[in-house]
Amino acid sequence: MSETLQTTDVAASDADLLAQTAIAVREAGSALRERFGEVVRYQTREELMRALAANDDTALDILRPRLTRLRPHAGWVEDELDGGALPPGEWWVVDPAEGNVNHLHALPEWAVTATLVRENQPVLTAVHLPLTGETYTALTGAGAHLNGRPLHVSRTADLGLSIVATSQARPDEDEKVVRRVGSSITAMLFDALVVRAAVPATLHLLNVAAGRIDAFWQFAGARADLLPGALLVTEAGGRISDAEGRPWTPQSQSFLAAAPGVHAKAVSTLSR
Repeated sequence: MSETLQTTDVAASDADLLAQTAIAVREAGSALRERFGEVVRYQTREELMRALAANDDTALDILRPRLTRLRPHAGWVEDELDGGALPPGEWWVVDPAEGNVNHLHALPEWAVTATLVRENQPVLTAVHLPLTGETYTALTGAGAHLNGRPLHVSRTADLGLSIVATSQARPDEDEKVVRRVGSSITAMLFDALVVRAAVPATLHLLNVAAGRIDAFWQFAGARADLLPGALLVTEAGGRISDAEGRPWTPQSQSFLAAAPGVHAKAVSTLSR
């Protein structure tokens, strides 16, 4: 009996924590929306980095104190481009301006994300799109939702009828990874109905979770890019693996999220 009560209490606690996390990302998103609208001009890499940092800082000034107050003992991932496993315990993995370069160019594809990772497993995530007012949430074992409405991945079983997507992993990527991305796009152009290639990864993964896109893949990548979408897709009934079909972890060198009906064919295509 006591074990059942303890498990229920933890689940309730995580559900309350997710609700508060969603509030935090919406507040940060509102602050970024106030900065959105005009193309930010830059002439050098240094100017670009300063503009990106200004957006990050605007959101982090809201996110860091609120999330720290919610989980005072949780660690904080400082670099949104970091990859690999985290040390034991709880960690906040936050991308304060996912799709930041799009924001600077007055493009609408950007978001604010916050994910709580416990013992290297994402427990809950909240992703807010300020321009549409959409908030995507997922809690382990409780499903994925858009503004409270349950999400489910596509029931498509034919890759030839599927929309698929990929994303650039990061700036200044290793040449081998860049070439692998190019060859994978070529392979998918032969096998899929439509191939989309754009940043950021998280927005593609939201679409997989919502059943709008049937598969997403990426080579390399960072925790902040993939963890929110990995939890959303899993809780929406999708399959997560690396590009060769093996279990995915933050240490994996590739990532694939797909509707169950097309996952095996996507693995076959990406493995050519």
